Amino acid sequence: MPEPQEIALYIVLLLLIAFVATAVAKAIRIVPQATAIIVERLGRYNRTLDAGLHVLIPFIDKARSNVDLREQVVSFPPQPVITSDNLVVSIDTVIYFQPTDPKAATYEIANYIQGIEQLTVTTLRNVIGSLDLEQTLTSRDQINGQLRGVLDDATGRWGIRVNRVELKAIDPPASVQDSMEKQMRAERDRRAAILNAEGVKQSQILTAEGEKQAQILRAEGTAQSAILEAQGEARAILQVFDAIHKGNPDSKLLAYQYLQMLPQIAEGEANKMWMVPTELTKALSGIGNALGADGSGSTSSLDGPSAGLSPDAEPPSSEFEVEEPSLEDPREALRRAREEAQGATEEAERSTRTARRSSKADPGPEASGPSDTAAATEAPSPEAPAAAGDQPDVDPGAAASGSEPQGR
Repeated sequence: MPEPQEIALYIVLLLLIAFVATAVAKAIRIVPQATAIIVERLGRYNRTLDAGLHVLIPFIDKARSNVDLREQVVSFPPQPVITSDNLVVSIDTVIYFQPTDPKAATYEIANYIQGIEQLTVTTLRNVIGSLDLEQTLTSRDQINGQLRGVLDDATGRWGIRVNRVELKAIDPPASVQDSMEKQMRAERDRRAAILNAEGVKQSQILTAEGEKQAQILRAEGTAQSAILEAQGEARAILQVFDAIHKGNPDSKLLAYQYLQMLPQIAEGEANKMWMVPTELTKALSGIGNALGADGSGSTSSLDGPSAGLSPDAEPPSSEFEVEEPSLEDPREALRRAREEAQGATEEAERSTRTARRSSKADPGPEASGPSDTAAATEAPSPEAPAAAGDQPDVDPGAAASGSEPQGR
């Protein structure tokens, strides 16, 4: 059995081993990356330990605190802030900061996170208090910049660098939100109405432009068509007249054609009065003479190519050729057609006035007939057909046209 002296010796050895192990543990200190340790010697700042292995004096050097050198993010709860137009809004903020001086962060302020929070709240109230609600909602970048500048200046002596300040949420009162939604809805409705009106306006303008162009094109087409039709009729009339000249008709045939046109003169519901030209009697007498001559043994015949012409008149040349008419300028043809139409209108008015004066001066029995017709006596035209045998060279165009009847 061991003696008491040996037992005491063993106890002393165990205590010595424990002391040595504790001293070695306190003397050797391993610092992680992005971490700084503040070392105090006998209660006074000694040095700052960076990342790596360090040896301290046991029971003399003491590690005060570990400072995380990484960038940190702190989100603060919503804070009620009053704007310049006396509206209370709740604002959530997020702060991004990083310790740059572990000694200052340890000795200059007791709790730098709490200090940053309170400084953010007060600075935010100062900044928002100078803005109204509309500016607060639309000036996030400006508010962030002002907060960062103030916090960075205040926390610089704490060994803290504020990198960014963000406004996470700005919540106005419920009544204000409802009013804002109604305002935005009205604004959008107004913009939609304006855009719709602009679209209708542009559509109507384009439609009017299209109708204008269509009417212009239709008018040009109508004018060109009328000009071409007039030129075609002129060409047809010219060919007919050339054929008449080439065929050399006599006065009897012309008088017969003249009589065939009389029923067409009396047609029309609006014809209250129609005039019988004086050439009608000469045409009738010519036909009567022609018919009577056959019974009395006269040698005149309707089939002769030169019957009714003067003995001295030369027959038309058989080599007469019809020239191919060429189409003229549509504008020139339209101008000439207008002048001819105006001349024909003036001539018709003069004939009508002459007929009225004649009917008032000497009313005949035919003026009160069942068909309300009257014969207007006019001077015999030199172009009217004469009796057979006394007819000079005949102008087929003038004989075919005769005296146009005037009706009202």
